[in-house]
Amino acid sequence: AYAVGVVSQFMHQPQISHMKAVLRITIYLKGTPGHEILFKANGHLETQVYTDADWAGDKGNRRSTSGYFTLVGGNLVTWRSKKQKVVALSSAEAEFRGIARGLAEALWIRKLLSEIGYDSTQTSKIMCDNKAAIQIFENPVQHDRTKHIEVDRHFIKDKLENGIIELPFVRSKDQLADILTKARCGDRKDDGRINGDDRLAKKK
Repeated sequence: AYAVGVVSQFMHQPQISHMKAVLRITIYLKGTPGHEILFKANGHLETQVYTDADWAGDKGNRRSTSGYFTLVGGNLVTWRSKKQKVVALSSAEAEFRGIARGLAEALWIRKLLSEIGYDSTQTSKIMCDNKAAIQIFENPVQHDRTKHIEVDRHFIKDKLENGIIELPFVRSKDQLADILTKARCGDRKDDGRINGDDRLAKKK
């Protein structure tokens, strides 16, 4: 998702380097035909959203990239990697905006479950690995440094106070969405798993 998002920015004026990048993506997909998303009956429909963001990762305009994986009942159902529209002034702010996007997806999933007849009242978990971003919600005092993200802050805070979501801290090594914020490199033997976690894909 991250790689496709990067090359899609150059669709209007592609260069040879961009075409080579697309070819590498195609070769990767062709070389991993045995990977699939596996759905299991885990006995629950808890919604979990792993959200992550880099900070000023784009060297051209210093905008951050955020992404999320949405799991329902332990099964991967949606994911997204997208560059943020404005420049974040800190890593916490970048994560903050990423949490807001992940929350919006969780609310959509909850509504969909309700419409097709399933109980969607269970608290959803938004998994974040940035303690500074989480601490913003624990401090009720508005500071000048957070005024520009007040809309996102109140959006998330409202859902927290109403018990719709929880915002537990997850260690960076357990953050599944990390792969949606940066290019992946390393040994191909781990294809189909994110950070060693096999919840997102299985080999046939």
